[in-house]
Amino acid sequence: MRSPNVALAGVQVPRVRHAPKTRANAWEDVADLAAAYGLHLDPWQENVLQAAMGERTDGQWATPRVGVAVPRQNGKGAIIEARELAGLLLFGEELILHTAHDQKTARIGFDRIVSYFENYDDLRKRVKQVGTALNREYLQLKTGQTLRFLARSKSSGRGFSADCLILDEAQELSDGTWSAILPTTSARPNPQIWLLGTPPSPLMNGEVFTRFRQAGLEGKDLRLCWCEWSADPRADLDDREAWAQANPSLGAARETGVTLESIADERSAMDDESFARERLGMWDDVTSSRVIDAQTWDRCADSTSQVASDIAISVDTTPDQSVTSIAIAGLRDDGLPHVEVIEHRRGPLDWVVPRLVELVGRWHPRALVIDEYSPAMVLADDLAKARVTVTVTRTRDMVAACGQLYAAAMSGRLRHLDQPLLNTALSVARKRTIGDGGGWAWHRKGVEDDITPLVSATLALWGVTADKGKVRRPRRRSGSGRVVVLA
Repeated sequence: MRSPNVALAGVQVPRVRHAPKTRANAWEDVADLAAAYGLHLDPWQENVLQAAMGERTDGQWATPRVGVAVPRQNGKGAIIEARELAGLLLFGEELILHTAHDQKTARIGFDRIVSYFENYDDLRKRVKQVGTALNREYLQLKTGQTLRFLARSKSSGRGFSADCLILDEAQELSDGTWSAILPTTSARPNPQIWLLGTPPSPLMNGEVFTRFRQAGLEGKDLRLCWCEWSADPRADLDDREAWAQANPSLGAARETGVTLESIADERSAMDDESFARERLGMWDDVTSSRVIDAQTWDRCADSTSQVASDIAISVDTTPDQSVTSIAIAGLRDDGLPHVEVIEHRRGPLDWVVPRLVELVGRWHPRALVIDEYSPAMVLADDLAKARVTVTVTRTRDMVAACGQLYAAAMSGRLRHLDQPLLNTALSVARKRTIGDGGGWAWHRKGVEDDITPLVSATLALWGVTADKGKVRRPRRRSGSGRVVVLA
């Protein structure tokens, strides 16, 4: 490990690079064009262009899909600017779509590219018009060529047909948004799609970017280019050589380059997981991409935990109604929240209503909760006939419930029995984005995954703390009312 006082430069070659070899390559033309307008690329940025701008003998892009992963503040924006200038001035692309996960980031890209056309006379003369309306920013040349900037959503890009599609901050790119925007390139003769970003956290919509990376690691897709600056997964987080491997602009003679001092400050301020991901570009592997990591969940385990008051019950079943789970939640004597799966069965649903009637009569719960979109809603009519009132959660309630369980686990306040069924469900559960405000709900990683134990536990916990106006206490009364926790 080097001394902190020894100058250290960022490594200019990506640790992971996948790109086919080609005889023709436009990268030098792109770099020269950028330099002519004051954008002097670093060797690492030129390396990306060289990997991405290869051409086949028929003039088509050798890699119509390009992925670039590099930690923040290293200068990936310069690569985007160079590619967009080349699209307008060299390649004659009719429409370039530049998208980001939010409007603010898209606007930054717009301002940067417009500055070139404002600061150079020959570029200024090419401009027909510039649109500055919020989330409708664009630059149009007299040739009709247009560069548009959009904040991504499930409807963004519809109606456009793009030759080049730039997806900045690709760690926030959901499957739904990807499916909506991908067809913008399908009708073009020689399109190219760029995804650029950082490793996604478990709470980000990183599925698409992660698939790009996996294909790059496997190296089998010859139509894909992948360049990744990251530290080796086995690296010591305090090793400055690892810092240099992951941050190509380290020590660069420009204001935008990261410094050893700034990285050292981040190391002191961040936890290990965040520092590894955000500054060293280290990706969570498949087993650790879960929403709540195993170590945090394990810290909440208590095999002797028992609920003492404020009980709520919830039921959930799989889409094909083949597996059903019932969970309870409540408060312990020490005030900590407790969740527990008390039933998990395969087969028809004929057992569920009698079991719920029994539990309601025994425990007099605060609520019996079923989500409005759960297949378990088929039980509602039979429960009503049995005089058991159901609390039905809406979308905003589900979002609140997932956030509540997540916060309780991450803070270490939640208690569970370390049940294998619940542990397994959490390990395969991912998140599904709800709306544009950052809300999310549980989502199965694959069609075979059973997350009913987790969903029912999550909703039961919500039933414990929800406002009285939100929940409806089941009316049925029978049994002793004594609190019993089933093992």
